[in-house]
Amino acid sequence: MLRFIIFFSLFIHLCVAAPKTPAAAAAVPTKKWLTLNGQEPAVVARGGFSGLFPESSAPANDMAVSTSSPGLTMLCNLQMTKDGVGLCLSDIRLDNATTISSLFPKAQKTYKVNGQDLKGWFVLDYDADTIFSNVSLVQNIFSRPSIFDGQMPVSAVEDVLGTKPPKFWLSVQYDAFYMEHKLSAAEYLRSLRFRGINVISSPEIGFLKSIGMDAGRAKTKLIFEFKEPEAIEPTTNKKYSELQQNLAAIKAFASGVLVPKDYIWPLDSAKYLKPATTFVADAHKAGLEVYASGFANDMLTSFNYSYDPSAEYLQFVDNGQFSVDGVITDFPPTASQSITCLSHQKGNLPKSGHALVITHNGASGDYPGCTDLAYQKAVDDGADVIDCSVQMSKDGIAFCHDAADLTASTTAMTTFMSRATSVPEIQPTNGIFSFDLTWAEIQSVKPQIESPFTATGFQRNPANKNAGKFITLAEFLDFSKAKAVAGNAAYLASKKGLGVVDAVKSALAKSTLDKQSTQKVLIQSDDSSVLASFEAVPPYTRVLSIDKEIGDAPKPSVEEIKKHADAVNLMRTSLVTVSQSFATGKTNVVEEMHKANISVYVSVLRNEYISIAFDYFSDPTVELATFIAGSGVDGVITEFPATATRYLRSPCSDLNKDQPYAILPAEAGALLSVADKEAQPPVSAPNPPLDAKDVIDPPLPPVANLAASNATGGAQPHPPPPSGAVAITANLGLSLLAMLALGVLCVA
Repeated sequence: MLRFIIFFSLFIHLCVAAPKTPAAAAAVPTKKWLTLNGQEPAVVARGGFSGLFPESSAPANDMAVSTSSPGLTMLCNLQMTKDGVGLCLSDIRLDNATTISSLFPKAQKTYKVNGQDLKGWFVLDYDADTIFSNVSLVQNIFSRPSIFDGQMPVSAVEDVLGTKPPKFWLSVQYDAFYMEHKLSAAEYLRSLRFRGINVISSPEIGFLKSIGMDAGRAKTKLIFEFKEPEAIEPTTNKKYSELQQNLAAIKAFASGVLVPKDYIWPLDSAKYLKPATTFVADAHKAGLEVYASGFANDMLTSFNYSYDPSAEYLQFVDNGQFSVDGVITDFPPTASQSITCLSHQKGNLPKSGHALVITHNGASGDYPGCTDLAYQKAVDDGADVIDCSVQMSKDGIAFCHDAADLTASTTAMTTFMSRATSVPEIQPTNGIFSFDLTWAEIQSVKPQIESPFTATGFQRNPANKNAGKFITLAEFLDFSKAKAVAGNAAYLASKKGLGVVDAVKSALAKSTLDKQSTQKVLIQSDDSSVLASFEAVPPYTRVLSIDKEIGDAPKPSVEEIKKHADAVNLMRTSLVTVSQSFATGKTNVVEEMHKANISVYVSVLRNEYISIAFDYFSDPTVELATFIAGSGVDGVITEFPATATRYLRSPCSDLNKDQPYAILPAEAGALLSVADKEAQPPVSAPNPPLDAKDVIDPPLPPVANLAASNATGGAQPHPPPPSGAVAITANLGLSLLAMLALGVLCVA
């Protein structure tokens, strides 16, 4: 362990209600939906699982069915070839979703479509055989996996119908355009006799009216699609915003409407939710079902959702005022789990299993970390454990902050730039360090929310980027009845005369946590000497933080850990290996630790899809399921505790229950195996095994006597780094002091 970088933090385990008995659980009422017919909202998969695979490809359709709740509706966007064959493609042009442009580079054409000139490779310029024999699908959104490009053929409508999806929805976007070129979607549907088609939607009133009688005989539901409010509907030449004013007229030819989601929950210019419109209520009053479109896990949307796609679905189906009747999505498993598993979680429901929800600087995904607001949000979100990383001010005040350097997470640069110094023992760059400022000076700066992904456009809650205030350790103890210290114990002890380890012991003693038996204290550090200094206090459980990637935990290493700790905190990639955003393998580290009765926590989990492997469907809930239900960890350390709590309170998180749908862990390597071998990323070298020498550290240096040192003019030397300081230098790591409610642990 890097000798100079030792961190502590403190977690408070908040008690929750005990799980209900079977009799009490049986009394819970069934879900009541505010849809038009009172039934569960429908999940409609746009082009199958198009969030992973090219739209309407066979793998996209198969995976949509296998990973979604029963009753899934498969949506196909109809396009027509020169010879009248119906294809499932996202657009009237082929170039954005297929390899057509590389096959026929000079075949671009320009057509007028709905009054606008469009340029590209149009489906109607090619016969079906040319497309089926030469053209392959590609992913049409560049942030999604590209390793499946050029490997899958275009699907005909009959191909998708032949797979017999639970329900089938055909979207007809451009009937008027095709009619101009002597192709009729209506005649094509009649040739199919509407067999197997449950729903047909179109933004063209004339088309829906033309097939009304045939659809009625086939019991096919007709849905009128609203485009953007200022767009023109081709039959009436009216804006869709005008048609919205008379929903009763739509009921004459359709049983429902499909609208972009901002018709229902609009956003302001800062990407926060505005009050809901009355659209759903008005449509339901007119007897129309309402389907909302535009859902995708990997699209930036309202900051209100904290990058959790499930939160967005719940806003549309479980807001207490209304529910849409269905959602159109590129990620049908996320919609399925949101509706079937995560909805109607009212009150303090018990969590399934024993895994703890542990915060990283409070709810630091929503507020500046280690502030009063971040801690309050974490408690409100149902976290089991809240943490306080403690730093020391120049005048010896212990306070909560993630790091000694205040530069990134405060506005200190605007006021104290001249106080920036270099401390190589802590970091290679200059910083404004807490131990060089008094507590009054630290209080004068504002907190600043941090995002690991700001450079790629992922801000966090900008409306509250400077909200809250830092709190002292004493204030944190008053708030949570526990404590946390994160600091550079060796550096502070030898150079600043600030004994952080002693401060932790003193605070625990003052809170009498070392003399009670009803609560259990967990102390975590990346340094075995720190853990050894707490060995004499029986109530304390020690946690070793291993801040490097490991691929195995050999028996000698585990035995060495067992001498110093009862639990470990591991990086995500020490449990599931990842290469180019694909999960490539699963290690046996958790099993090896559990054999020695060592608990395992995993860190740090974040909601931003850019940090989540494709195998987890760009969904933080699936990542949670993979580590908790799949790997069997004993706790997750997260910056978004609401997401973890919502998952654990869901019955679908318990894979032992007999239920129609469960949130399953990802199988590492399964998604990658679908791609051709030559398209797969090169095999990465395995993570190294944990070496026993990395667990052992020399004793802590004594606290410097600055008064004596100043009197003699001497300087205390830095202690040498330990021989086992491998790979810790670049990552200061999370070290923590956790306080857990023993009774709840026993119940779990």
